[in-house]
Amino acid sequence: MKVSYGDVVQLATRLLQGTGLGEAEAASTARVLALAEAWDLGSHGLLRLPVYLDRLQAHGYNADAALRPVTDLGALLVLDGEAGMGHWQMSSAVQMALPRATEFGLCAVAVGNSSHCGALGVYAADAAEAGMVSLVFSSGPPVLPAWGGTKALLSTSPIAAGFPLSPRPAVIDLALSTVARGKIAAYAARGEELPEGWALDSDGQPTTDAKAALSGLLSPLGGAKGFALAYMVESLTAAMVGPSLSKDMPDFFDRNSLGQHQGIAHLLLMFDPTRADVGADPAGATRRIAELSKAAKDGGGRTPGTRRMAPSEVQPNFAVEMDESLWTKLQNRPELNALSLK
Repeated sequence: MKVSYGDVVQLATRLLQGTGLGEAEAASTARVLALAEAWDLGSHGLLRLPVYLDRLQAHGYNADAALRPVTDLGALLVLDGEAGMGHWQMSSAVQMALPRATEFGLCAVAVGNSSHCGALGVYAADAAEAGMVSLVFSSGPPVLPAWGGTKALLSTSPIAAGFPLSPRPAVIDLALSTVARGKIAAYAARGEELPEGWALDSDGQPTTDAKAALSGLLSPLGGAKGFALAYMVESLTAAMVGPSLSKDMPDFFDRNSLGQHQGIAHLLLMFDPTRADVGADPAGATRRIAELSKAAKDGGGRTPGTRRMAPSEVQPNFAVEMDESLWTKLQNRPELNALSLK
């Protein structure tokens, strides 16, 4: 079924507010979820909203969380997320980083003690639309074994990068598992089998059963090289920022751990490309980024992420493809009634 982007934002905002999230935090979170839907990344959109709501109700997410500064060195800002929702916290991190990257040429914002923040590409795209180059990293519950191992150690270790281009930024957004875990969850919700090579069961055996994969392991992208990159992401987030390593985090989809804080860490690196050119030409880097994109197109290829609409392009009436049963289920959530009673 088709639903307008504006309706997706509105429904998600109302549900999150009905569960105790503040108006600004709810709207910011809903925007990230709706953009994932507009980008056809349903695995990171409203599919996860019921679990977010349940975790808020169980106090696994702190609805009253703020971003508390821990270290502020100008070009380095470390924030304690107080177990709040990662979506609005990372959106805030982008806005905090922009003036600092302009002032110093680069900026790092680390958000520790946070929660799942959805599609990292949203934050990279926001930075790119503001004229900045960015790298985004995040940790999460363990699903990847060490190379040659059979026990979950690392998360899917997602990474994203954004580069300013016209009319749409170049955005790279990928997990370092063969496939994102949210996609596994989408297959499980539809009762579909997985393609071979995506996942392992809890015994470390290859499986095409999506439900077995959710309680099992995911294969690293590119074998040993993918694990090495995932180890890098884990070191930059969970290890460096904290407070928890992925191996100690509760499983997002585990109903028995809804009341437990996830302790996820995020890291945003932002660069002002007008300050990076070796010849001190403010337009040099941006010109070469555009030249690289043109060369990819002239060679018969495409630039990553440019087929998706930029965040500023997505208007309230944009039609989003939505699973009808999920939409109906969300409309019948008791949180909507709770909001109307406030």
